Amino acid sequence: MELDTASGKTLYEQIYEYIRDEIRRGAIRRGDRLPSTRLLAEHLDVSRSTAQLAYEQLLSEGYIESVPCKGYFVCQIDELYCLDRQPADRREPAPRGESRFRYDFTPNGIDLDHFPFAVWRKLNREVLQADEKELFHLGDAKGERELREVISVYLHQARGVRVRPEQVLVGAGNDYLLMLLSRLLGTGRRIAMESPTYRHAWDIFERLGYECAAVPVDRYGMDVKKLGESGADVAYVMPSHQYPLGIVMPVRRRQELLRWAEEKEGRYLIEDDYDSEFRYVGKPVPSLQGSDQSGRVVYIGTFSKSIAPAIRISYLVLPEGLLDRYEQAGRSFSSTVSRIDQRVLQLFMERGYYERHLNKMRALYKSKHDLLLSEIRKLSCVEQVTGHHAGVHLLLRLRPGDSEAERIEQAARAGVKVYPLSEYCIDRTGCEPTILLGYATMTEEEIRAAAALLAGAWS
Repeated sequence: MELDTASGKTLYEQIYEYIRDEIRRGAIRRGDRLPSTRLLAEHLDVSRSTAQLAYEQLLSEGYIESVPCKGYFVCQIDELYCLDRQPADRREPAPRGESRFRYDFTPNGIDLDHFPFAVWRKLNREVLQADEKELFHLGDAKGERELREVISVYLHQARGVRVRPEQVLVGAGNDYLLMLLSRLLGTGRRIAMESPTYRHAWDIFERLGYECAAVPVDRYGMDVKKLGESGADVAYVMPSHQYPLGIVMPVRRRQELLRWAEEKEGRYLIEDDYDSEFRYVGKPVPSLQGSDQSGRVVYIGTFSKSIAPAIRISYLVLPEGLLDRYEQAGRSFSSTVSRIDQRVLQLFMERGYYERHLNKMRALYKSKHDLLLSEIRKLSCVEQVTGHHAGVHLLLRLRPGDSEAERIEQAARAGVKVYPLSEYCIDRTGCEPTILLGYATMTEEEIRAAAALLAGAWS
């Protein structure tokens, strides 16, 4: 296929429509394997993210499916042929929510175009060529000792976490680690979470059978007085960069939270430090756990934001009391991360690749951050921009009386997907009308183009 750079359609739309039409007319048949996004990008001389966007659209509409470790394959779509042959005036309009977006300001993605594929591939090859047979046996339930040592050194140096390797548990993603933590905390607890908050964690706790309490936040983070009134004995907080508001909790509020935890036996704070690596003003803020003198903070972190979601490696740092409980009740759960993947990550960190990758991504994200910030400050409907000191998304607080829903609809009509803050509010009330814009997955060219469309839609 040939791409038309002068066309009014984006490159990913042209790729998507070409493959879709080829599938519809049977030129690409059910079960056929499509080239990888990397090969497609090289063949068409486009960025990998452009090819990825085209495939994601085909995936979302059911034309193709992704098979882990194998690639993308064409789905069975006989029914679509029948629909497509209807006269144009008899076709049903596309259901709401299925419209395509030229640009998506998702706050959840990362930039994979700059993932160090060559290094990761080299380390994988090195590990597999070493013929270490023990890597194919079950390892330590906590995770490989060498990896836990490397993580401990990194956390102490970069985040001020006070940790021994024995306290670190490695698991396949935060979901698994929260389930394991629930085993250690026991049932009958009430868990407080900030509102607005990370809804996925809220849902996990509810599905684990916990009663959850929404505690409002002020400009310093979780309101400790309201926390005391909530009846909770566990509080889940994100002090270094609250999601989604981007609040950095000051020392005084941290001390108040630690005092709350110390007031009663059995209280704990869960510190989610999901993206502290990406801070653009000043130095990274030390962890809450580093100030804990009583063993009340459970620290949870992940490599999903800093390396890639598919790495699926996260970690818990348990306080001594819960570590004893783990030795009694938790070791029956085997490690959920391949020993080979753990060894690759260990070498990636030991040899300095991780630090170099973080420096590169921090500079890249800052460039995108600065560009988006300069563009959206031109929008007349935005009263204030917040959350711009860290992370990979910004918040646009709308003027009083403005409507999130209306602004989102206007953006959608312009082909731009944006996100409402109200979706992160537990009871959908008490949130000022605010729009979230994530920029990690977009190129600078796409950010400029999408911001221009928003300016026209919201003028």
